[in-house]
Amino acid sequence: MAKKLKAYRFPLILLSSIMIGSIIGLIFGEKAGIIRPLGDLFLNLLFMVVVPLVFFSISSAVANMDSMRRLGKIMGSMITIFVITGIIASVTMVVATIIFPMGSGVDIPLETPENVEKVTLSDQLVNTFTVPDFVELFSRQNMLALIVFSVLIGLATGLTGDVGKPFARFLESGSEIFMKVIQIIMYYAPIGLGAYFASLIGDMGAELIGDYAQAFLLYYPVSILYFAIGFTLYAFLAGGKKGVARFWKNILTPAATALGTGSSFATLPVNLQAAKNIGVPKDIRETVLPLGATIHMDGSCLSAILKIAFVFGVFNMDYSGIDTFLTAIAIALLSGVVMSGIPGGGFIGEMVIVTFYGLPIQALPIISAIGVVVDPPATMLNSTGDTVASMLVTRQLEGKEWMDKVNVEEQQTAYMQGMKKETM
Repeated sequence: MAKKLKAYRFPLILLSSIMIGSIIGLIFGEKAGIIRPLGDLFLNLLFMVVVPLVFFSISSAVANMDSMRRLGKIMGSMITIFVITGIIASVTMVVATIIFPMGSGVDIPLETPENVEKVTLSDQLVNTFTVPDFVELFSRQNMLALIVFSVLIGLATGLTGDVGKPFARFLESGSEIFMKVIQIIMYYAPIGLGAYFASLIGDMGAELIGDYAQAFLLYYPVSILYFAIGFTLYAFLAGGKKGVARFWKNILTPAATALGTGSSFATLPVNLQAAKNIGVPKDIRETVLPLGATIHMDGSCLSAILKIAFVFGVFNMDYSGIDTFLTAIAIALLSGVVMSGIPGGGFIGEMVIVTFYGLPIQALPIISAIGVVVDPPATMLNSTGDTVASMLVTRQLEGKEWMDKVNVEEQQTAYMQGMKKETM
């Protein structure tokens, strides 16, 4: 029992700090914003290492891969799982919004957003996957371009053969070093998350009590149930009872980080460490998780359906019929899996909702405001969904016995460490 408590000690500390921060936010309201810099410091530290971590983790994983066929299998399995889990998340919220209708009796002032920039889809895709200057790769605003560059570097290193082996070792060393940097930063996490959450609750408290209480009261319970039940089921499919145990043993820290920071990228370093502890192979976790942080958003699929149901209620439109629901699921999947990787993709997804259903442009700020209200749990689902997706990819590629292989490797590591102690 003591051993189990020790394993959960740090996640419990993080959750406690979030609870304390929430209480401070509720008591002091907007005044709690005075300690926000402590939270911003933590967030900035994580963002500071995301770009080099993504580069080293992806490029080293690809460079050290046994074959390009292996990379193709990982990518194919990953995309399939991303789409399936996105559909499941969307259907879950469709059912919830049918049972609990949204937007009835809501009175929200309609304001037309100014300076909406029009960009063609082809230009947007080019700007998403590439940048015109190398230095722009160092911005987290261009993550998909950085991922493309990292894959190309990894491929070139692997194809170079013996000449590229020293560089491959450099990439692998860089990946390990930046993971260690993350471990050091996480010592500050309880203070940072507590401060950030105090400010968040202090700012959002009034909004949640107002017009958007309906969205809050539906989305939060549904997201918690999807996290607890849906992800447990995914973990079971990936690794049976051992998979469930390992998932819950390691997922609370990424979940707490995502809740507190509201950023999938800020949670990525912690997620990589969690996947490593679960036993997901290096090449799988360092390919799936960075890409998942960009193009896999179960929480966003849930919120897209909620937004559609909400504006249907506000404008007294008929939210019924199989065509309506299938269209809503398609838009949610487009928003949560495809457009999430495009800079400003959330806004583009909201524009799709407005234009596809022929809604007035005044509906846009309504939808955007809902996104702000549900952002913390949505980010938590987006981030932790990547972790369990990496487990499912491992199950598909390594077979159902992959969890047993992890146990054998742990025993071998423990044995080697014991031998080292005896010889010292």
